[in-house]
Amino acid sequence: MSSSLQAYPKGFQVTSLTPLQPNFLHIFKIQPRAPRTPSSYYKPPCLFMSFPTSSNQKQLKMENPIWKNHHFFPLLLTCTFFLFPLQPSLSAGLQDDYIRHPPRKVVVAPHLRSKSDPQQVHASLAGKEYMRISWVTDEKDVASKVEYGKVSGKYEAMAVGNHTSYHYFFYSSGKIHHVKIGPLEPATTYYYRCGGHGPEFSFKTPPQTFPIEFVVVGDLGQTEWTASTLSHVDSKDYDVFLLPGDLSYADTQQPLWDSFGRLVEPYASRRPWMVTEGNHEIETFPIIYPHGFKAYNARWLMPYQESGSTSNLYYSFDVAGSHIIMLGSYTDFDEDSAQYKWLESDLRKVDRKNTPWVIALLHAPWYNTNLAHKGEGESMRKAMEDLLYRARVDVVFAGHVHAYERFTRIYNNKADPCGPVYITIGDGGNREGLALMFENPTPEVSVYREPSFGHGRLRVVDESRAHWSWHRNNGSDPFVADEVWLQSLTTTKSCWHNTANTDGSNSKVNKDEL
Repeated sequence: MSSSLQAYPKGFQVTSLTPLQPNFLHIFKIQPRAPRTPSSYYKPPCLFMSFPTSSNQKQLKMENPIWKNHHFFPLLLTCTFFLFPLQPSLSAGLQDDYIRHPPRKVVVAPHLRSKSDPQQVHASLAGKEYMRISWVTDEKDVASKVEYGKVSGKYEAMAVGNHTSYHYFFYSSGKIHHVKIGPLEPATTYYYRCGGHGPEFSFKTPPQTFPIEFVVVGDLGQTEWTASTLSHVDSKDYDVFLLPGDLSYADTQQPLWDSFGRLVEPYASRRPWMVTEGNHEIETFPIIYPHGFKAYNARWLMPYQESGSTSNLYYSFDVAGSHIIMLGSYTDFDEDSAQYKWLESDLRKVDRKNTPWVIALLHAPWYNTNLAHKGEGESMRKAMEDLLYRARVDVVFAGHVHAYERFTRIYNNKADPCGPVYITIGDGGNREGLALMFENPTPEVSVYREPSFGHGRLRVVDESRAHWSWHRNNGSDPFVADEVWLQSLTTTKSCWHNTANTDGSNSKVNKDEL
């Protein structure tokens, strides 16, 4: 049920995304009162939360303007929204026969278990032969332990971990548990239980050797489109889930972190989810929370210590012949920064005989022909692109732009057979909608671009070949709209004659097979 509240200032519309009833957390969106036309596109509405003023209230009354409610200004402290004017669509080179649907409403996943039962369960890789199980309990005295084994209901091993919690304005998190388990066998299903009771979960470890399949989804959010994307992802098996930033779109509204954890639990508890941060994870507030990432770092602990990093915002890991680098677009990255020095050291340690594939993920794309977020990754590109190029990184995935775009191999804004393939995949299902506007005409380095929700799959077949496919959310079934075979740069001998040479001169690229 959706209710429009007409008491907001003229020119804006306030819509409740949840039923109006007493003692209930409500989510609203604010958007301009203007018709949506095929040739126009609005940037996102703002979401904020409000409570009824009295437990005896039968319904939410709006005779007075909403800003006179005594709850409004404290809640407004943690709600920031930006409204952009209408602009004409400049989409070019897109499939005109496909109707791109508008954003869908937020899905708030309820908490249906007891206070001592685990919720928001997710798994992540935590070093060779180890996994980390993370979850939340409302009850504070639940032990941070995981029992696990290869047979359902029979737990032959047990591991104890750590826990944390945090506060954000009026919000206090539950007890957040992180337990590292192992050593584990590859390509094996394990059954596990968190905290000594509650439901049983299971996960499958990735294979030790090729082939391995990665699912890549950026800017996931928690809308009906998100649910569609996750359903399509789940329709076919995979080994590791990679998410290049923008997870929950909580944007300081901490209960949405809990809702997101519950929404993705059926998927994230069964396969390792490896994530890096996006701009929606920052959640800074002047003076009070100046450093940001409070919820993200507490909830989504990644193996940064295992990879020699000093920050949860950037790290790396090895899995089945692939070295995966997760970079941070929203922490320092210049030549004097800790992240730059870590990346330089990490790339020096890569042995391409053991990990012939090297893949990087970050949030703000370095190459982008969409008008949304144009140039936002440029300073990071200028700082770090040489490192990735000299290391012959194969593929770089990014999010942030709410569309799909695949480039040819590039270095320094030119096609280069020894550069990475750049792919933007910020189309997981966020509440802000699609970024419909691209440069026109299409630059030569951009091979395929489309503003639709979907997900990608990278199936690394062996040491030299991988198949990339992008699956549009086309109704009830995903539709493969773009695909290409990739060759690992380890097989391109000409790229290794002089890896110190970064001029990219006299180079040609075959776009059919990259």
